[in-house]
Amino acid sequence: MRRGRPLLGAIADPGSSSKAFLWVSTTPSTGPAMSCMSVEFCDTNVVAYAYDAASPIKRPVAVQLLGRLREAGSGVVSIQVLQELFVTLTKKAAPPLSPGEARAVVSDMATWQVIRPAAEDVLDAVDAAMRWRVSFWDAMLLTTARKAQADTLWSEDLNDGQHYDGVVVRNPFRIQPITRSP
Repeated sequence: MRRGRPLLGAIADPGSSSKAFLWVSTTPSTGPAMSCMSVEFCDTNVVAYAYDAASPIKRPVAVQLLGRLREAGSGVVSIQVLQELFVTLTKKAAPPLSPGEARAVVSDMATWQVIRPAAEDVLDAVDAAMRWRVSFWDAMLLTTARKAQADTLWSEDLNDGQHYDGVVVRNPFRIQPITRSP
């Protein structure tokens, strides 16, 4: 049995009357956070797939990843991710969540470490976009991930395994090739 409370705003599985929930732990913390704990940054698309009933393959992967990060206390998002998440959940998810349900999801994600970029971070992202030849928005995610001292940026929008000034991009939906033993 899981301990915790189900996250509001969960949506029903396709073809099922049951709902899939992300769980918020109600178990008290065992102590202060360690300053050497590595953190992992999540892009909007990874979070949104946890609520997208039209993505039966990606959805359980996203739910599992978010659950692991939540349990470990190592998940990080940015203001940009929270903003994009609300729009994605209410406009692009299938079926779309109501504004109230999407607000509950965003509110829950706001309990993670949230990076609030400053004007200097925006300028750094402009420079990074030119240097790395990525979109400004991807550069902004990478800049805020670096600001959080994240080792990993979970996203399907950048090249899996690519390194950007100490941040490695990982695509949680990338299917690992099966290797055969001789």
